[in-house]
Amino acid sequence: MKIIFFGTPAFSAHFLAGLIAEPSFEIVGVVCQPDEPQGRKKILTAPPTKLLAAANDIIVLQPTKLKDPLFIEALTELKADAYVVVAYGRIIPQIILDLPKLGTINVHPSLLPKYRGPSPMQSAIAAGETQTGISIMLLDALMDHGPILAQTKLDITSTTTSESLMAEVVDIGVPLLIATLKKFAEDEIKPIEQDHTLATICSLLSRADGIIDWTQPAALIDAKIRGLNPWPGTSSHDLKIFSSLISDQTLPAGQVAIIDNKLFIGTITTALQILELQPAAGKRMPAAAFIAGHHDLNGTSLL
Repeated sequence: MKIIFFGTPAFSAHFLAGLIAEPSFEIVGVVCQPDEPQGRKKILTAPPTKLLAAANDIIVLQPTKLKDPLFIEALTELKADAYVVVAYGRIIPQIILDLPKLGTINVHPSLLPKYRGPSPMQSAIAAGETQTGISIMLLDALMDHGPILAQTKLDITSTTTSESLMAEVVDIGVPLLIATLKKFAEDEIKPIEQDHTLATICSLLSRADGIIDWTQPAALIDAKIRGLNPWPGTSSHDLKIFSSLISDQTLPAGQVAIIDNKLFIGTITTALQILELQPAAGKRMPAAAFIAGHHDLNGTSLL
């Protein structure tokens, strides 16, 4: 099976690597976003999928406009049987989706139709969900709207973070994608239409989404901290908070307390024990190291 892969970040590159390693597949092209300036020095940097493609002598296409006739011509000339999309980062127009005979297959890390959109893993954790999953679907012109080819469920526990969930999605999703592509090519899978009445949408996250409201329950704040780190991160005033633990301490919402060399902040339920944080213009550190230089915060309020 000849495949053109659409994907840009490191998350995508794991799936691309799995497809490259599968002997029955031939990756004839990789489509990714253009190189972008990275870091403080704004050094122009290639996406991880481009680097992986180059290392395997695979043609790379980086269009700025997906309806560009030259780009569509380049795709057509590669004569792929299927396109595979994993976190490409742009809505692909129908004229491109219709090019391969098997269609365009997408890996989406949620139990569609829930959490359609660009932040399904972070949003599911931050919302306090106890379950999410992986959906492999046929793409149509609408966002995460097409029929399902395969799904599997994943548990979200009290320790699940966006990073740990992403790793689990890769571990389970890569072999699921490979198996689904093979079965679909052999006509062993019939696409199942989504129940669009149950659809929920998640948005592209910004730093504003990470601001903590201490008048919420501890469990929901803890879920937000786990779901939104490392990006966009969670913060309160001049403090970035990376990890926490729901405690038995009771404090007024937003009040800071240092007890037995541990840092607590009150919520509308019980207090959160803050395990790792970063002050403005400082380094990321364990709470004990932070407490050593910030005893003056004891008894103050973050509301």
